[in-house]
Amino acid sequence: MRILLVEDDRKAAGLLARGLREEGFVVDLAATLAEGDEAAFVTTYDLVVLDWMLPDGDGIALCRTLRARGQQVPVLMLTARDALSERVTGLNAGADDYLTKPFEFEELLARLRALLRRSEMTRPPVLKAGDLTLDPASQQVTRGGKAIPLTPKEFALLQALMRQPGVAVARQRLAEQIWQDDPLAIDNLIDAHISKLRRKVDPAGSAPLIETVRGHGFRIRGGGDA
Repeated sequence: MRILLVEDDRKAAGLLARGLREEGFVVDLAATLAEGDEAAFVTTYDLVVLDWMLPDGDGIALCRTLRARGQQVPVLMLTARDALSERVTGLNAGADDYLTKPFEFEELLARLRALLRRSEMTRPPVLKAGDLTLDPASQQVTRGGKAIPLTPKEFALLQALMRQPGVAVARQRLAEQIWQDDPLAIDNLIDAHISKLRRKVDPAGSAPLIETVRGHGFRIRGGGDA
């Protein structure tokens, strides 16, 4: 099992990583939001342990980013904040559990194992449309068995379309899901990302899968869940 630990206190991070490695986990460390975001994008993790307060921002922002691009990896928040409203904020942002500092390592370990068990039971299905497949858990996309590298926004767009094959997805809905309703995203930004996505998913010589529905949005042809 591979864990991403995002914690800026290097001493605390080192102690936690050592303990987790002794329990058989592979642990990658990140000290900032930017490092955590990059690691989570290029590597598939079984679980993310995320500190609330980081040098370049709020850990909640990273949690929201993971969810916005469709990553369902379990997230455990670590924080010194104990107010109910703040725990609710973390959970509403997509965190799966919340542990208040200071804590015992045994409790952290028990919570991580519970999250991993729950994750195995709720692993999202692989999505398919023709010979195109998208695995939400591993963040892998293939067409005709060939891997297609996508940016986070491209992956989130494709996943939004593949969740409802044959159904037109409105621009406004895509903006809400992927750009958090940024009004600038509704037209030019979405069109630019769809254009780049088409070039990767529908290369020359292949049957086009992504269609524009004039006056509404976009849809992907055929398929369904695996």
